[in-house]
Amino acid sequence: MSASILVVDDEPDVVDLFRQRFRRELRSGAYVLHFAASGGDALARLSEGVQPELVTILSDINMPEMDGLQLLREIKRRWPTLPVMMITAYGDDQRRRTADAFGAADFLSKPIDFDHLKERIQAFAPTVPQP
Repeated sequence: MSASILVVDDEPDVVDLFRQRFRRELRSGAYVLHFAASGGDALARLSEGVQPELVTILSDINMPEMDGLQLLREIKRRWPTLPVMMITAYGDDQRRRTADAFGAADFLSKPIDFDHLKERIQAFAPTVPQP
C-alpha cells in the first residue's frame, strides 16, 4: 500500500533533494512524491485528486504569487482534515504563530531534518509499511 506526499516549493532543486532523501521509501513503494512549484499549482493538483491517497502536504512558506501561509489557509478551508506541514528557512515566531493559527500540522526549519520529517509523516500514515 502506497501513500502520496505533495511537496510545494518554487525551488527546482527541491525535487531532486526529496527524491534522493526518500529513495528507499520510493523504491519500496511506501510513498509516491508529487511536486507543485506554486500554491496555485498545488490547489489545482488537489482539486484533480492525488492518487494514491494523499497523507500530507509539505509546503515552503516563501513563494511568489501565493505564499505558503495563504496556501495553508486555502487548503484548510477546502480540505480541513488534510495535514499540512510548513517548511521555511525563516523560523521566526510570528510565522510559526500564523501557521499554527491557520491549522498547520507542523512547522519545520531548513535545512530539513529528514529523519524527523519521516517520523512526522509516518504519524499521518501509520498503515504504510516502511522499508
